[in-house]
Amino acid sequence: MAVVGIDFGALHSKIGVARHRGIDIIVNEVSNRQTPSLVSFGIKQRSIGETAKTLESSNFRNTVGSLKRLLGRTFSDPEITEVEKKFTHVNLCDVGGTVGAKVTYLGEQRELSITQLVGAYLGKLRDIAANELKTGVTDIVITVPGWYTDIQRRALLDAAQIANLNVLRLINDTTAIALGYGITKHDLPEADSPRHVVFVDVGHSSLSVAVVAFWKGNLTVKSTAYDRHVGGRDIDYALVQHFAKEFKTKYGIDVLSSPKAMFRLAAGCDRVKKVLSANAESPLNVESIMNDIDASSKLTREEYEQLIAPVLDRIQAPVQQALADSGLTLDEIDAIELVGGCTRIPAVRARIQAAFGGRALSTTLNQDEAAARGATFACAMLSPVFRVRDFAMHDISPYPIKVHWERAAEDPDEDTELVVFQKGNPIPSTKVLSFYRKQAFDLQASYADPSVLPGGINPWIAQFHCKEVDPQGTATDVTVVKVKTRLNHHGIVSFEQAYYEEVEEKDDAMAVDGEEAPKKKRVVKKKDLPFSWGSTSLDSSKLEEYRSAEAEMHAADKLVMDTEDRKNALEEYVYDTRGKLDDRYAPFVQPAEKEKLLVALQEAEDWLYTEEGEDATKSAYVARLDALKVLGDPITNRYRESEERSKVISQLRETINKYMSEATSSDDKYSHIEEKDKQSIVEKCATIQQWLEDQIARQTERAKNVDPVLKSSEVLKKRDEIIYFATPILTKPKPKVPTPTPTGQDTPKSGQETPQTNEQAPPPPAEEKDNGPPEMDVD
Repeated sequence: MAVVGIDFGALHSKIGVARHRGIDIIVNEVSNRQTPSLVSFGIKQRSIGETAKTLESSNFRNTVGSLKRLLGRTFSDPEITEVEKKFTHVNLCDVGGTVGAKVTYLGEQRELSITQLVGAYLGKLRDIAANELKTGVTDIVITVPGWYTDIQRRALLDAAQIANLNVLRLINDTTAIALGYGITKHDLPEADSPRHVVFVDVGHSSLSVAVVAFWKGNLTVKSTAYDRHVGGRDIDYALVQHFAKEFKTKYGIDVLSSPKAMFRLAAGCDRVKKVLSANAESPLNVESIMNDIDASSKLTREEYEQLIAPVLDRIQAPVQQALADSGLTLDEIDAIELVGGCTRIPAVRARIQAAFGGRALSTTLNQDEAAARGATFACAMLSPVFRVRDFAMHDISPYPIKVHWERAAEDPDEDTELVVFQKGNPIPSTKVLSFYRKQAFDLQASYADPSVLPGGINPWIAQFHCKEVDPQGTATDVTVVKVKTRLNHHGIVSFEQAYYEEVEEKDDAMAVDGEEAPKKKRVVKKKDLPFSWGSTSLDSSKLEEYRSAEAEMHAADKLVMDTEDRKNALEEYVYDTRGKLDDRYAPFVQPAEKEKLLVALQEAEDWLYTEEGEDATKSAYVARLDALKVLGDPITNRYRESEERSKVISQLRETINKYMSEATSSDDKYSHIEEKDKQSIVEKCATIQQWLEDQIARQTERAKNVDPVLKSSEVLKKRDEIIYFATPILTKPKPKVPTPTPTGQDTPKSGQETPQTNEQAPPPPAEEKDNGPPEMDVD
């Protein structure tokens, strides 16, 4: 079972795997430790991750990014229409009530939901991990922003199912960071004096703050706070707006009107941002930004910080909110850990430090990979394959959740809603709700305070319907129905059970002063009631439809890649073979063969660059290559045989000499072997040696450009023949020496049982112990 953790990021994602007694962040197909969160659609295939990044500027209308931000949202969501459209150039649309993308794929327009696109992206990450681990990947842990709502979390679970992945846990990113921090610490205090650490994560699109208490073998999240509009992309956008305005005045060009120009400028602004993190001034040079104009400018750090001041000003609020919710003072905070790429910006660090009253900041964690490592630790803890140090993890819910219902007709004073899970409620958590009912009834679960949710997220979570409720003959003629609801480890709400309790009285004998006195014993039995409930998760038929479509597109992508690989192999063979015919293959090819092969190579090359050859099928490329190899393989084989022959001949001669020497040796270890057996080895070696010399002589007489009579495979076969013949003879064990009869005892007569010797029997082999799964080194 593979142990994989994924840090699902807005700009990039990282993949962690558990192996070698620790956690590794693996690289993708181009050896990068992070994979761009992009999906691009083309005329022939999809491009995902690194390949999509290369197409981002040239195929921007069909390249979808911001997957993490778009997932689980609706097309009419104000945050989509007003915010996210600034960061994406693809045409967004409504797909089944959720936001989707309108793209051109295989020459036709398609509308795909973001859930489908995330499923495709997760499939790419799955393939990267499977290729690295050389095994299938199914069970994973994925990080999500703590501010993700129920609908967003369910959408991510649906996307994972589309990719045929089983999510063991959705873990909040700050909780994953805290887990990676705490599980490696050997100096955590006792429970009565926990260590309080604040984690501040400023990533590409949002800021997260978590206050966490650590003690031996335990972490508890005390509070969290977020700002979804503080991140690297907001800083980049401020710089793009500034330089676009400057270039409009300076060069008379409108960069914002051209998506390609915006991509070029954004890349330049990202470089400026990084340079200004370590320098007081940075130049900006963008070649051919638009209309063949090479744009240039410069920016000082002071100007830079003024431009991004609106973003920086938002940092303090979530920090103060998290501290207030935790109930701790600044003096009770032991450490402040920074995570996320944007915490490398001096102005961001300065604002964070100011929010903590000038306290020192720590960067002991890997700022880019801490969440991925924590997610992988979480997966290892849930896996039977690895043994991880016991470490309890207690997370909390960021939003209050309520249940509301219609008032029962027989109880006009009944309340109609109840906050079941308060803000900061532990995860997972189970609550049992009681209702007095005469008939079937419905419940609605939703967020209690929609104003704190991201943008225009629908506060509705789930609907519950309890069936077949009949009065139980009590005085009030109502049934006390109990409904079990759960906030599970993914952070989503579910309804687990509906039941009523039935009390029976049974006789129970009890001894009193040596006599049995009758006594009634109350037995409470739970009687389950049928119920149904629905959430925002995709129904099974739609999920299967999406999974089937993804499998079809994945197979099509693989076919295109395999076809391209075969085309490249044919092209490589043409140029490689043609070059070697006048070089290393020259002594091994006959003039007629060379002429025929060169003609075939030229025909293949001409075909490759025709319209038919540019867009042929995989089988067509394979057939062309196979036809060329029929002509070229004899030449190649002669060259390889010539290169290998001397080596294998030396190996055979060494083997002949070795066994000939041992067969004629006077060494005592061979003294028990009969002479006729030794002689048979000598004869076998002599016969094969004579065969070798004859074949060498025949081969010497042959020209290099004809097929050899002495082949490497035959020489190696003869070598094995000697080894298999001689080894059993020379390794025959010596016969046991009979034990002498002790003095004074008669030698057993014929037909009598030979007495046993007093030799101690060898001890039985030691029993192998099962040490369980390999232990993970978390240092």
